[in-house]
Amino acid sequence: MKELPPYATTLDKVGKYAFLALCTLIFIFLIMPILIIVPLSFNAEPYFSFTEGMMTLDPAAYSLRWYQDIFRFGMTNPDGTEGWWSDMWNNATWIRAVRNSFFLAIMSTIVATVLGTLAALGLSRPEMPFRSAITSLLISPMIVPLVITATGMFFFYGLTMKGVLPGYENGLVNTYLGLTLAHATLGVPFVIITVTATLSGFDRSLIRASQGLGANGWTTFTKVIMPLILPGMISGALFAFITSLDEVVAVIFMADVSQRTIPRQMFSGLREQISPTILAVATILVCMSIALLTAVELLRRRGERLRGLSPG
Repeated sequence: MKELPPYATTLDKVGKYAFLALCTLIFIFLIMPILIIVPLSFNAEPYFSFTEGMMTLDPAAYSLRWYQDIFRFGMTNPDGTEGWWSDMWNNATWIRAVRNSFFLAIMSTIVATVLGTLAALGLSRPEMPFRSAITSLLISPMIVPLVITATGMFFFYGLTMKGVLPGYENGLVNTYLGLTLAHATLGVPFVIITVTATLSGFDRSLIRASQGLGANGWTTFTKVIMPLILPGMISGALFAFITSLDEVVAVIFMADVSQRTIPRQMFSGLREQISPTILAVATILVCMSIALLTAVELLRRRGERLRGLSPG
């Protein structure tokens, strides 16, 4: 917040500090439900509550056992030494969920970034007919309740796509391809919005100048357009990645037991076996989300500098 000018009145100063206090309270109200899981994930006891030892800051009340359980739960011989890595990689329940989540997140992010960028480039053209209607249709996965979208995906990929693709005679339900396409569908709107926002300050005379100098369409895109919209593309890709990593409803409809992702495993753990391991996994996800959102903010500022919207 900018400093008040020397001629500011007492009322102005009171208003400023009242505004800061209100913003601080709102921030605490929003962030505390997320941060409260961090100390609970270090609980030495198998409880979802603060023990007396934790409240008195007794070191014995804190433990890393639930972080270790991420690697051990589901293993055939968690205390063994021979073949421990293979046992963990193939049998540990949470490790399998991590593999599935990151595979789907990476693949769906690639698909969503490519499709979303192409859609944003087309929608940014002034001669594009029905731009508003098409934009509303493309970002509808963000607006329509997710359970409705997931239900439609289930019937479309399971019934309509049955026998359409070679090797997928039973449709795309319970397949990694179907899950990737489902997650990409949910990530495309974020890419469209961020890339479109980047293109809003794009000077189209640069395209005409490039074409006037003899560059073809691909050269113009790679040498002129893409460097300027790259921050928006990466920001959209990060949002799509976070969306895929956090998605649970579509996975419930589309995946089988072997394709459980981290959120799906957390959902199952809350129903079947309550364990603070869920809190340890949630803490790791919170740290990842903070890191990714920090990267998004840095990319946003870089994009503004590139477009001349903020001082360098």
